[in-house]
Amino acid sequence: MSEEQIENSGEVNETAVAAEEAAEPATPVLSIEERAAKNWYVIKVQPEREDRIQNLLEEQIRRHGLQAQIRDILVPKEHLQEVRHSKKRISRIKSYPGYLFVEMDLSDEVFFIITEIDGVSGFVSADPLKPEKLPTNEMIKVLRDMENQKDKPKAKVEFTVGQRVRVKEGPFENFEGVVEEVYPDKGKIKVTIHIFGRGTPVELEFVQVEKM
Repeated sequence: MSEEQIENSGEVNETAVAAEEAAEPATPVLSIEERAAKNWYVIKVQPEREDRIQNLLEEQIRRHGLQAQIRDILVPKEHLQEVRHSKKRISRIKSYPGYLFVEMDLSDEVFFIITEIDGVSGFVSADPLKPEKLPTNEMIKVLRDMENQKDKPKAKVEFTVGQRVRVKEGPFENFEGVVEEVYPDKGKIKVTIHIFGRGTPVELEFVQVEKM
């Protein structure tokens, strides 16, 4: 076979491979409702070890070839925005400390493998030996909360209505006032400040005030 024929043969093979890959069906993107309707179970685990236990479960899935039975594992987290030393900081915390959400076809083998993992207390169910699926409406809430957290961190609220605060920056610096309303989604509070003997309501960011 000539060099030209070899090159042409290679080109044909690459084209065929590309065509074959393009012909493979894409994984369908499920809606939150469709995803929540699947077989979700809740597993009770030791707090602060959720991620570690998820990793251990994934190792068992690979070891026993259970990818078809155990399809998804979630440790829901939320982004928390807080202010420390006048700087905004975003951290990730567990939305449901001490719990894992697992989508699977439960069998005796799967039950045994999961419950034997160090740190797993068991399934959340009226009868721990007969786990029940999480209701779809409850799983929808879990998934929606996770989706909302992607774009909108939750503000850590450290202020309460009626609390006295001091303004530490801005045009009202060093003024004292009382919190009238709290807006967690905005990261702001409404404070009544007395200026020239009159109570004046002003909106301030969390970062602009401090507790007294």
